[in-house]
Amino acid sequence: MHCRKSLGANEAIEALPIGRRIAFDARQGRLWVVCRGCERWNLTPFDERWEAIEQSERAFRDTRVRVSTDNIGLARLADGTELVRIGAPQRPEFAAWRYGDQFGRRRVKAIATGVGVTAAAGLLISGAVATGVGIAALMPAVHALNMYTLLSSNLMAQKPLDHPDGGRFMPIGNPRIIASDRAAGWAIDIGYAAHYHSPDPTVRNGGYWSMARKQEGKNELGRVQLHGADAVPLLRRLMPLINRGGARRNVIGDGVKLIEQAGGPERYGKWAAGMRREWAAKSTFGDTGDLSAIPAAARLAFEMAINEDAERQALEGELAQLERAWAEAEGIAVIADSLLVPDAITTQIGRLKEP
Repeated sequence: MHCRKSLGANEAIEALPIGRRIAFDARQGRLWVVCRGCERWNLTPFDERWEAIEQSERAFRDTRVRVSTDNIGLARLADGTELVRIGAPQRPEFAAWRYGDQFGRRRVKAIATGVGVTAAAGLLISGAVATGVGIAALMPAVHALNMYTLLSSNLMAQKPLDHPDGGRFMPIGNPRIIASDRAAGWAIDIGYAAHYHSPDPTVRNGGYWSMARKQEGKNELGRVQLHGADAVPLLRRLMPLINRGGARRNVIGDGVKLIEQAGGPERYGKWAAGMRREWAAKSTFGDTGDLSAIPAAARLAFEMAINEDAERQALEGELAQLERAWAEAEGIAVIADSLLVPDAITTQIGRLKEP
């Protein structure tokens, strides 16, 4: 769901042989496979979950070497598989476990990249000065490097998405959060490089999406507004790029507080749209609403909120599925129970139930 790296394999959990770190919440019926590359938690399919949760619970209890708090525990199995057992933590504690590693790893990577770029730039300038080349002559190379960084980030996000008016579009530029008069109360406004009314506007070429040359009904440039849930696929792709600098644990904690202030992950988008002007007043970027310009804690909270709200909706869908299955089973049971009961007795029972 989040990246293309291998999730690894394990031999400890027979019902879930995929993953080297597995997190589970038996109380809520949630099971995740944690990517060791990007540290993000991938919710497993519903049909494969329950038996794996039971096996994970047994394996966790049978492991002597484990670290536990009142609500969350970490155990390492004999084959190196790590189990994260979720009890009933408060949101800050759960967020620290779930997002601390991934945001922390991004921060370390961003610092290392910045140090490397600074060192390379220093060597380049020193070499240029030693050979008598002016610094002004190096500016085109610096500009090219900046453009490459910007374009490489955009290429990671450029995949076609469903357009509200039909067809597909290729997003480009920074997403802006705006208020919406629809039920969700918020929307994302973003530009697009092309809008195709055909279902498949792209062809795969060398690992990147490239535009098909001849398509009817193509609009070259424009903007589109994605309201509420329609914006989630785009944000799940873009927020990790916007938050690629990571954060310290105290900033993650501030983001969690914002989610609580908003009333929960499902209400965060509408709350954030209402905070746009207040955030803009404290920013040097003006009232743009760009998600890249809002406070760091708010950006992190957006990423956390869309992940948790998507899982909440998935669980609600599962509960609806269970309710339908229960109603069907109940109907079958009623029919089965009445097959061997004479009609006279059924009639008499009906009369007794009357007030």
